[in-house]
Amino acid sequence: MFRGRNYALFVFFFLFPYLVWSQTTSVIIRLQETNRRPLIGATLRLTDRADTTRHLYALSDTSGTAAFRVAPEKHYGLLVTSVGFKPLRKLIQPGQTNVTVTLEPDNVTLQAVSVVAAKPLVKQEDDKTIVDPEPIAATSTSAYEIMEKTPGVFLDPDGNVYLSSTSPATIYINGREQKMSAADIASILKSLPPNSIERIEILRTPSARYDASGTGGLVNIVLKKGVKLGLTGSVNAGVNQGRFGNQFAGINLNNTQHGRTTYLNLNYTNRNSYEQVQSNRRFAPDTALTQDAYTTYPAQIAYVGYGVGFELSRKWDLNFDGRFSWNQANSEAVNENTIRRLSTGRVLSDNLNEVDNRNRVLSFSQGVTTRLKLDTIGSELTTDVSYSFIGTRGVQNFSTRYLQPERPGTLGDGSFVNQRHLLAAQVDLKYKLPAAITLESGVKTTVQTFSSDAAYFTVVNQIRRPDQSRTNRFDYRENINSAYVQASRLFGSILLKGGVRLENTNMDGQQRLPADTSFRINRTDLFPYVYLSRRVAKIAGYELRSYLVYRRSITRPAYDYLNPFARYVDQYLYETGNPALRPQFTDNYEANISVEDRPIFALGRNYTRDIFTNVVYQDPANRSIAYRTYDNLGVNRETYFRILGAIPPVNRYFFVVGAQYNHNDYTGVYENSPLNFSRGSWSFFTFHSFKIDKRSTATMNGFFRTRGQLQFYELSNFGALNLSVNRKFMQDKLMITLAANDLLFTNYYQFVLKQGSVTADGLRRNDTRRFGVTLRYNFGLRKREERMNMFNVEPPTQ
Repeated sequence: MFRGRNYALFVFFFLFPYLVWSQTTSVIIRLQETNRRPLIGATLRLTDRADTTRHLYALSDTSGTAAFRVAPEKHYGLLVTSVGFKPLRKLIQPGQTNVTVTLEPDNVTLQAVSVVAAKPLVKQEDDKTIVDPEPIAATSTSAYEIMEKTPGVFLDPDGNVYLSSTSPATIYINGREQKMSAADIASILKSLPPNSIERIEILRTPSARYDASGTGGLVNIVLKKGVKLGLTGSVNAGVNQGRFGNQFAGINLNNTQHGRTTYLNLNYTNRNSYEQVQSNRRFAPDTALTQDAYTTYPAQIAYVGYGVGFELSRKWDLNFDGRFSWNQANSEAVNENTIRRLSTGRVLSDNLNEVDNRNRVLSFSQGVTTRLKLDTIGSELTTDVSYSFIGTRGVQNFSTRYLQPERPGTLGDGSFVNQRHLLAAQVDLKYKLPAAITLESGVKTTVQTFSSDAAYFTVVNQIRRPDQSRTNRFDYRENINSAYVQASRLFGSILLKGGVRLENTNMDGQQRLPADTSFRINRTDLFPYVYLSRRVAKIAGYELRSYLVYRRSITRPAYDYLNPFARYVDQYLYETGNPALRPQFTDNYEANISVEDRPIFALGRNYTRDIFTNVVYQDPANRSIAYRTYDNLGVNRETYFRILGAIPPVNRYFFVVGAQYNHNDYTGVYENSPLNFSRGSWSFFTFHSFKIDKRSTATMNGFFRTRGQLQFYELSNFGALNLSVNRKFMQDKLMITLAANDLLFTNYYQFVLKQGSVTADGLRRNDTRRFGVTLRYNFGLRKREERMNMFNVEPPTQ
């Protein structure tokens, strides 16, 4: 808490920007049609020519006028767009205070309201990459599949998302961190319909404005909240078939009238898939355990997204938005376990383990945001308060049949209830100061509570008894308070941004059953951030900019990582936490280059201390049993680079390719023995588009990873190739898409683990090869869909 002098400084810190008036001048832009009538509702963007990452926006009022406050000595580029008119670009010279421009009508015959504009799939804005998911959504059944197909984003089978680093990225939805496990986040993403996403923001090195917990970067999924013109909507439905089938249907409604925007998204999905994991683990010089697990995941998901926004005035915006999902997520697993003598091939033990789970998951999220525009040059005050809930009720039935040597089997069942509540509130201020300085500051607090109650029983000789090895009950509370300040200033062609974030962490875990393993953690840490951007050169009319970034971040262990209670997986494997686990800190350094807001190259280095990861140890009491836990292993030095390039369109065809290389060097201790692990891996990705005719487009995207790595598992080469063809009908209102995902069925891998006393290998495969069809019908007054182009290059038409 802030007291005395610290409190006074804290108050001054937030009031100071209101006391300083930026030394700027006003520029009045008047828009008119060719008949000199004022042009109302046009969008104006003013770009600083010395720093093209800085944009100012405005809308023309009823007199066709818009005003900006600008630095009097700078050149600015003006872009004006309006429905039914050709875009206009104009240079604003220093000293100009009144500018009148005339927009010419577009020569396109409008049906309802129509515009055609180039829209990039990937572009760079300041310190984040923006991905337009529209081209990918047409061939996907959920937001999770969109993430899988997004260029430069990689997902592992457990639902973790990776960007530049081998550390998972932090997932945000609508700017709010989802403080959940990878499995829970994957479940939420699978419940989001694909056309509910407006854009995906990728921040590989987030600034001090964002939580310091994103060691692997940050992915912000921004959901659609409506359109700017009238009433619009769409109906969509689709099916795809692998070994199992998926079916989905939904409707989207949006309406904007008289300063109020409302939207409603409804979607239902019936899905099923499988996972097969085959493994071999040697636990004695001449003895090995072979496991073959086959699991299916049938699920039914109902999703509702809703919201309403108000323009209270030209300065005030108020928005309410939320989402609700009901997930009936089940799983049915069959695991065959065999122990053999390697020298003779003799079977020592053979049994069959079956597990049946029936889960009901309810998730709910509601948020309220406000935005106050303090001036016309970008100063604003925003607030965001949100509440999220996810509750799970489940039952589990399990059994083991012993085939060799033959003996009576075991049966059991259990039930559990989990509830997670998350309340978050934050205030952010961005203010323009004299001398082209931008100040950003804010405070945030999050409170998370999690409770779990699981009761298990076993049946032995037809007698049902409590199973102490699985029954547990615990409560967990987490409170993180933070404050940050950062400032940026333009020095000629150089933009410098620096800041620091203070985070206070409080964790309190209370294990009630089967024993008290409570713990409490309180700590406060500082996280600096430095960002440098410079215009390097102009080549063939294209601006080349370079960026240097430094960031410090933290990865905190979750409660499951700390709780020492043993959680049963099967008779040869259990999981346990490590209460001595320390948080890991990462220093990230990155240099990258972009051309006209399009990223092309990056080189970075991560240095992580006290790195913790999932490890597998053998139980000292029974070497046939292994247990998974987390441990601090030492330090990791990770070097990476990525490159992205585009081939200009030839007639109606263009493509983009990219590559990323990661090299990890671990030094530390594993099972009280020195650890030295070094591995490099390549990742390649590509996107192709071919316009067959005015109404038909074919696309292809895919990725390929060589010598992959998943923690200390060494992976074989794997990848996927996805194809799709879409065509529009009924005056372009109906679009039908045929898609083939993982066409060659190559998205599976073999793995090897050789660390300490554990030696294992195996194969992991999922139901990834699928063929499907999707239909989408658009209705109402709507804007014509923007023509997708990967790098803002408009393909020539015939």
